[in-house]
Amino acid sequence: MADTNKELSPFVTLVSADGFEFHVRRSAACVSGTIRRMLDVQNNFSEAQSGVCHLENLSGIVLEKVVEYFYYNEKHHQSSSVADMDIPADLCLELLMAADYLDT
Repeated sequence: MADTNKELSPFVTLVSADGFEFHVRRSAACVSGTIRRMLDVQNNFSEAQSGVCHLENLSGIVLEKVVEYFYYNEKHHQSSSVADMDIPADLCLELLMAADYLDT
């Protein structure tokens, strides 16, 4: 059973299918419902214990853009008039599938 009194790190590591690691603020990563549930200590997943989420469905290039979105969302979530992120056309389909998988 997980020790719920243990201090959680403010950072987590997201690992892509091709082995790229991104060290991300926990608050930014939790923009994703999937990652938030993986890191919830009450769900008792190994990711909650280690702070490392292996995202085997996402390449490093896609995960890099996803992480950029997490920070962009965290920065602008209270704003009403926000410019769109620059998304390369060749990544649109993969990012759409990643958004669905990550529940963002």
